[in-house]
Parts: sequence; C-alpha cells; structure tokens
Amino acid sequence: MRSVVTGAAGFIGSNLVDRLLEAKHEVVGVDNLSTGHRRFLERALEHPGFTFREEDLFDPRALDGVLGGVDHVFHLAANADVREGLRHPRKDLEQNTIVTWNVLEAMRHAGVKRITFTSTGSVYGEAPVIPTPELCPFPVQTSLYGASKLAAEGLISAYAEGYGMRATVLRLVSVLGQRYTHGHVFDFVHQLRSNPESIHVLGDGKQRKSYLHISDFVGAILHLARLERSGAVEIYNVGTDEHVTVDESLDVICDELNVKPRRTYAGGDRGWVGDNPFIFLDCTKLRATRWAPRVSIREGVRLTVSFLLEHPWVFDVHRKKS
Repeated sequence: MRSVVTGAAGFIGSNLVDRLLEAKHEVVGVDNLSTGHRRFLERALEHPGFTFREEDLFDPRALDGVLGGVDHVFHLAANADVREGLRHPRKDLEQNTIVTWNVLEAMRHAGVKRITFTSTGSVYGEAPVIPTPELCPFPVQTSLYGASKLAAEGLISAYAEGYGMRATVLRLVSVLGQRYTHGHVFDFVHQLRSNPESIHVLGDGKQRKSYLHISDFVGAILHLARLERSGAVEIYNVGTDEHVTVDESLDVICDELNVKPRRTYAGGDRGWVGDNPFIFLDCTKLRATRWAPRVSIREGVRLTVSFLLEHPWVFDVHRKKS
C-alpha cells in the first residue's frame, strides 16, 4: 500500500511511519515541524520507501501532488496542548478542525477513499457514564481541544457519507512511550531532573487517568486498518482496562529516578480547565475485534521515563518550541 501520514515527525506519527515501513508500505510523511522533530524520522529517512514533505497543512494546497496513487491517509497532525487552549483559542480551530477539512478536500480531489483519524477521549467531556462507551451521550464540552476534535469527527463523517470514503475514528486515551514529548510524565521528569528534592503537582493528585503505550496504540491503528468493514464510518475507543491516579504514576516515576521528593499540590480536583478528573474509556467494541493492549500503565510509564533519560535533548528542543 501507499500511505500518507500527517504529523509524521511527531510522537505518534513517527512511530506509525516506522511500523508502516516495516510492513512494506510506501509512506509519504507530511509535517511542518512546528512541534515534530526531524530526528524522530532518522531511520525512516534512510528507508527507500519513505518520502518526507515539510508542509503546513493549514495551507489548503499543501497536499497538491502528494495524494496521487495513495490508498490510505493516516491523519495524525494536530495541536494536542489542552492546557494552553484558552490562551490560544484559534490554534485548536486552525490546526485540528480546519486542517482536517483541508485534508478531506485534498482526498476528495485526489480520489483517496480511506482515512484513519486520531481523535480523543476528551470529546466525551466529563462523561456521565464511566467506563465511557462510544455511544455515550455527549455532555457540554470542557476544552477547546475536545471541541475541535469533535468538529473534525463531524466533518470526516459527513465526507465519508457524502463522497464514498471509509473512515476510522480513534478516540484514544493519553499515549506514552518512546518519542513522547508532551504530558504529565514529561513534565514530572523535567521537574525532577532540575530539582529532585521537590515536585509540584497540578490539582490534588487524585485525578484518575488511563494511559496507553505507543506500541499498543500503533498496533491498534494497523490492526483496524486491516479489518474488513462495510460502514462508511467506524468509531472506536482505544485504551486499556486499567487506570491510575496522578500520584500513583508519580510514584512509578520517582521509583524509576530513585528520588523521594517533597510533593506540593495546586489543589482542586483538576489541573486546568478541561482536565477531567476521571477519564476511562469502555473499549468493548475494540476488544471484540480481537485486539488488546500488551503493556500495562505502570510499565508504560517506566518505559517512557527510560526514553526521556536516554534522550535528554527532547527537553531542550521542547523548551525552544514552546
């Protein structure tokens, strides 16, 4: 197959690119490198089946000439900084919703019929049902990030129904693992590298979260891409059957770093506006396809800490791009 991966130099995108190349796909990676890292593509750039295009997908012509002969678009490009959404309210609209429309329009004109889209469990807001199934009634949105992803889902569904596309929408929990450069594990390790004596925790530390290791998530993407299906749109929750508190994940991080810092807390039951106190997805539909994760949350946190310690350059690059 010939595949296009948007956000190819990012955390998830670069891992997906490597797996697609291993599976003998011809891959075109697209990224504007605003948050992605060319170093994550070092192995791919040496592969004869990979082509990299540095393009800004906010430009509606960015994919001109890119989608010819493409079988499948894996659309991962997005702004994923939930915390900063209210400070930069146009960013989620532009990078998540409008960019998705640009990708769909380019697919329509090129005749590409298959798209996999990485959405988020944040579209459920503060869900009234936990574990939260795909058919859970949507409450009021709690973040611009979630709202922009939900709007993108709507566009994808409409294009799939209207133009004969087949779409797979993945509502995922937070993802951890190699090349991870954003989120609470990153923030905690960054703090503790600077000062192992103390750590400041947003919220009260009792927020409950579910995390998925990158190897499992990429495996789920490829598993679902291979499935035979009849409907225009299929939506899957992608996550684990366990969850931890922020304090419990911090315990694992401190153990891995061999530190015992004094903890202080900002207080309240959430770290920021849109930080839901309990995110836990019902993945029964995905499990019915005979897929299940292999890496536990705690092992995923340990593997993430190991990656960050072995690649300290990501902290400096992240600071420059912030």
